Amino acid sequence: MQWEFIVALVIAIPIILFPAAFVWYFNIGGIYAAIKGVRKRQAEHEEKARAMAEEQVAAAVTKK
Repeated sequence: MQWEFIVALVIAIPIILFPAAFVWYFNIGGIYAAIKGVRKRQAEHEEKARAMAEEQVAAAVTKK
């Protein structure tokens, strides 16, 4: 290959790949944020369910 072609490739490849990498970065960041939100909501739901169960047990114990 001629050196001009190699220089053109060295310059063109990053210009072509940067937008693709940028889009992938945002996609992966969005997926991570969605998973993090789901885990947070699940933890809150489990905490609420645990608190309600403890209240029911406490109410049952005080009735006896």
